[in-house]
Amino acid sequence: MATDELMTRALDALGDDGPLSAEAIHSLADLADLPETMTIADVAALLGISPHTLRYYERAGLVEVARDGQGHRVYDAGAVRRLVFLTRMRLSGMPMRDLQHYISLVDAGGHTVPERLDVLVEHRDTIRRRIRELTLSLTAVEYKIATYGGSTGPDVQDLGTAAGIGHTALSDEPVRRALPAD
Repeated sequence: MATDELMTRALDALGDDGPLSAEAIHSLADLADLPETMTIADVAALLGISPHTLRYYERAGLVEVARDGQGHRVYDAGAVRRLVFLTRMRLSGMPMRDLQHYISLVDAGGHTVPERLDVLVEHRDTIRRRIRELTLSLTAVEYKIATYGGSTGPDVQDLGTAAGIGHTALSDEPVRRALPAD
């Protein structure tokens, strides 16, 4: 399943007015009622990703999965918890190389906690910048909707008064300038 579809599922589970908290995130993949072991199909269905993606994460060294007597993958609770984290980080836009680095630090032991913290702080800052960029883009779209007579969302300020700029600031129409008088 593509990252967009995972994000849609996550946002749908929270609802439009759902609080964005750690508890809400945990509830997206409540692991309390899971069986002791799961098949690749079970985990793929739980996380909304393809078995191919799960195999890719394994090949990339992000998760270790045991095998049964017939060679089939057997996911335990630890592997599923790690996969939940990995899918959340991918949803947030963390690149695979950063995930691989982070997981290698986790696997190296507790002495790597400061470096793990650095990786997560850097990723948090990237997410915050992305949110600001998207908010600015949303403001531009809302402005154009208002320009054409549509109604904007309740969380949007009037761009002209909030930013101290005039009507033509985001116009997609050509700017008409008065020609100097002869």
